[in-house]
Amino acid sequence: MPTIKENVLETLKELPNEVQLVAAAKGRKPEEILEAIEAGVKIIGENYIKEAKKAYIAIGKKVKWHFIGIPQIEKHDLLRRKNLKLFDMIETIDCLEMAEEVDKNCARIDKVMPILIEINSGKEPQKFGVMPKDTKELIEEISVLSSLKIMGLMTMGPRFGNPENSRPYFIKTKKLFDQIKKMDLPDVEMKYLSMGMTNSYRTALEEGANMVRVGTKIFRERKQ
Repeated sequence: MPTIKENVLETLKELPNEVQLVAAAKGRKPEEILEAIEAGVKIIGENYIKEAKKAYIAIGKKVKWHFIGIPQIEKHDLLRRKNLKLFDMIETIDCLEMAEEVDKNCARIDKVMPILIEINSGKEPQKFGVMPKDTKELIEEISVLSSLKIMGLMTMGPRFGNPENSRPYFIKTKKLFDQIKKMDLPDVEMKYLSMGMTNSYRTALEEGANMVRVGTKIFRERKQ
């Protein structure tokens, strides 16, 4: 079985230079994360605040830390000032209410938080993310918040199954990304298009992603 280091090196070899790799570290031990970092990973994505804090204590600022979980569920912990200090980006903002909460708490620690807007590109009511038709309005509302900086969009394709099933979602999100970029909104820098996971990142790359979130391919399946 390949090591974490070997998996990282193989993944990085596939990615163009302009594409950023976020190693999704959900459920991983700090020593596993450290092995990935030593192999060349520069961004760690964390779903849960408690796991992120534990890893951060062990690893520190050797890498950038992205929050890739669900802000509404982790709200109590995410909005604590000491936890906001930990993260270099929040990838999953999808509503004005949460954006305003993060903005307010970041202002208290004199921090401007880079964020991505999460798009529900499949228009699935059970999933998080702003609907594509509401995205421009939401970005205009969030763009006036002085302690947030919109840096792009992210979307999730199906985690399992045929990667081709994700392609329509990625095409739709890339089109939206380009449309918003052309609007040239003040304080909005459409720099990152985060799409694709272990099952679908190759398809996402074909459709314009310049940031991918890869977990299982790097760390292997979690032990039950």
